[in-house]
Amino acid sequence: MAGGFRPHDCSSCGNRVLAKKNSMKHTSIQWITDAVSGCPVFAEQAAAGTHTALLDTCERLSASIAEAARKGEFGVLDE
Repeated sequence: MAGGFRPHDCSSCGNRVLAKKNSMKHTSIQWITDAVSGCPVFAEQAAAGTHTALLDTCERLSASIAEAARKGEFGVLDE
C-alpha cells in the first residue's frame, strides 16, 4: 500500500482505516470514512459535545492495531 499504509479493520467495530506502524509505539492512521460516522466511540464523543478533531484516535482502534502488529500483520518500520 502507498506510503507503508495498509487497510485495517477494527476488531471492536469493524470500521476500516489505513494504518502504518512506524515503531511499536508510533502508529499513523488515515480514516477512510468520517470518524464520527464510522466509529461508535467517536460518534459517542460527538454526541456528548466533544470536538472530535481534538481526539487522537479511538482507544479500541489503537488496541486493535497494536494486537495486529504483535501478530505480525504489520511490518513495523523501525525493526
